[in-house]
Amino acid sequence: MVESALEGIRQDLFTDAFAFRPLPPLDGGHGLVRRMPGGLARYVRWFPHAAVVGFTILVMLGALAYRPGIGGMLLALFAGVPLVTTLFRPVGAWWLSLAAAFVSGVVLGGQLWSPSGFVSHVAVMVIVALRTRPRIAAEMWLITVVFGVFLGSLHGYGYDDGTVEMTLLSGMILFAIAAFRGLRDSKRQVAAQAAVTEVERSRRTVLEERTTIARELHDVVAHHMSVVAIQAEAAPYRVADTPPELAAAFATIRENAVAALTELRRVLGVVRSEDPDAFADPEAPQPTLADLGGLLANVREAGLDVEHVTTGAARPLPQGVELSAYRIVQEALSNALRHAPGSTARVEISYVLGGLGLRIVNGRPDRLAKPSPGAGHGVLGMRERVTMLGGEMTAQATQEGGYEVAAFIPVATGEAAA
Repeated sequence: MVESALEGIRQDLFTDAFAFRPLPPLDGGHGLVRRMPGGLARYVRWFPHAAVVGFTILVMLGALAYRPGIGGMLLALFAGVPLVTTLFRPVGAWWLSLAAAFVSGVVLGGQLWSPSGFVSHVAVMVIVALRTRPRIAAEMWLITVVFGVFLGSLHGYGYDDGTVEMTLLSGMILFAIAAFRGLRDSKRQVAAQAAVTEVERSRRTVLEERTTIARELHDVVAHHMSVVAIQAEAAPYRVADTPPELAAAFATIRENAVAALTELRRVLGVVRSEDPDAFADPEAPQPTLADLGGLLANVREAGLDVEHVTTGAARPLPQGVELSAYRIVQEALSNALRHAPGSTARVEISYVLGGLGLRIVNGRPDRLAKPSPGAGHGVLGMRERVTMLGGEMTAQATQEGGYEVAAFIPVATGEAAA
């Protein structure tokens, strides 16, 4: 442990102690900079540098007032040079401050910690502690204490040389800085972790929704491939004296359709393996817009007053469009139940030329909704479905305090459910 501690001190305070490490200006996101108008903000960014320089001038003026003449000028230099150096070489500035105390107390035979030197050294340690790791603050404090005690015992300064005051005051200040920085770093880590968790949760939600879409589309695609296989097998028997080439072509079509069905089942087995209970009844047909009546009845029983309006001439649509439209309405109404208790909802289905329009809007809740983890992830799933079909979707709050989901799913002219 002692060897490790000494190695840490060597790396922190001796290796590249005078390396050039300029103090950067405040970034544009700092609260002090953001509060200032644009023309003044670029000057406010240099506030830490101005504060250090201003404090240095005050300490140097104090040294000149404490001891006029050459002695005061030396004390002012001993106090000011290390303070200014902290802006460029923080660890080296601390060594300069110790050297200034040594020259003042031993070489010149003056006081080890003069008032200006005392203030300067404490300020140097504070600035270095703010700019470096907390461990360096502890190492500086320990060496400063050893330095003061050693020179005090060697030259017999006694208890009036400021070593005790330096030990107690600098220790309390550096401990407060270390605690503050530790708390600030912990908050940053928690915020960063929360952001990462939110991103991962959103990504997982998207993947889960894509998995659900893949399961549902399997049934749609499998239905069409089954029809192709059956028709290809039955086609040769519908024509008398079928040419061998035509029969062979139909047999090839059937074999390819059966092979495609086999691959679909393998993929579906992989998708369902992690959640075997997600579809307890794989033979059940996927819902369509014709099943909206049952969905709305269930939602009304759950306490949400829903109005259903259909405009345009209803017509059969591709199964993928019907299924996605049903799921979007289902998710939007589920969100209204969770996040807007006591509100009313309206579901509009518009059969228009070139596609299908959906609009689900709910009103303002009449009571406070319970916290719901993962809020907003249902919208991600709806967007995935609409994007998959080449459509567009918006989800936003209304001026009345409710929420609106609007989507348009394009359908090619003449395209219909099989």
